[in-house]
Amino acid sequence: MYWVYVLKSKQDGRLYIGSTSDLEKRLFYHNSGKVRSTQSRRPLDVIYKEQYTSITETRKRENFLKSGQGRKLLLELIDNWWGG
Repeated sequence: MYWVYVLKSKQDGRLYIGSTSDLEKRLFYHNSGKVRSTQSRRPLDVIYKEQYTSITETRKRENFLKSGQGRKLLLELIDNWWGG
């Protein structure tokens, strides 16, 4: 199984979108400073996630959520996911 995930920085409130096959391990790497793009924004929390069965589907979804149209949808999904 694969995950598309969204992290939120507790430091600056910015979002990070990524994908992985091991979400727990990847979050550990982010919060340990081993991921260059998030090391200065720690700590980070998973605020949204989606599970997929193929890496191809996962990457397509990740790329879409990083697009302008996808980011707009993502903000709506996060709002609904948190019961907003």
